[in-house]
Amino acid sequence: MKPCSSFTPLALLLPFLIMLKAIEGQNMINSTCKTSVINDPNINYDFCTTSLQAAPASRCATLQGLGTISIRLTRDNVTDTRCFIKQLMKNQTWDLYTRQCLSDCFELFSDAVSSVEEAMRYYSAKRFDDANVQISSVMDAATTCEDGFEEKGGAFSPLTKRNNDTFQLSAVVLSVMHMVQAGSG
Repeated sequence: MKPCSSFTPLALLLPFLIMLKAIEGQNMINSTCKTSVINDPNINYDFCTTSLQAAPASRCATLQGLGTISIRLTRDNVTDTRCFIKQLMKNQTWDLYTRQCLSDCFELFSDAVSSVEEAMRYYSAKRFDDANVQISSVMDAATTCEDGFEEKGGAFSPLTKRNNDTFQLSAVVLSVMHMVQAGSG
């Protein structure tokens, strides 16, 4: 019985240490998003924190890890948006202008998938300037897609929320990448 009682303090301490690590990770997310919002008015604090918190392992991540996570979130968003556009294009009730916009957006997001994958490779290799160019092109794709619908007055964009999310996620990536780069000297 004596050996079991010596493990009791350790057993009580372990959940506390796990909780402490989770709080530390939460603080990393909060401070990263606060800095991002200060440096970039395009980033919404709640969007930033909610997005990063939703990712597995984000509460244990370092700043560099949050960069990787934010790129993955962007990749998943862009890939899902491309798939969503493909589904929308199957609907034959869209008018000709909307169908053309959807086709343009599909091409833009197809290119964006490749760009975000390339950005991940560059980020992992600490080639931040190259990663920045790739993520910036993803932002441009979302903006160009949305602008296409707005060119014709009164045209409805079924992609507004997705385009805005892509833009914001990309802005978070650029902000985190800038912080990582500044910290790496």
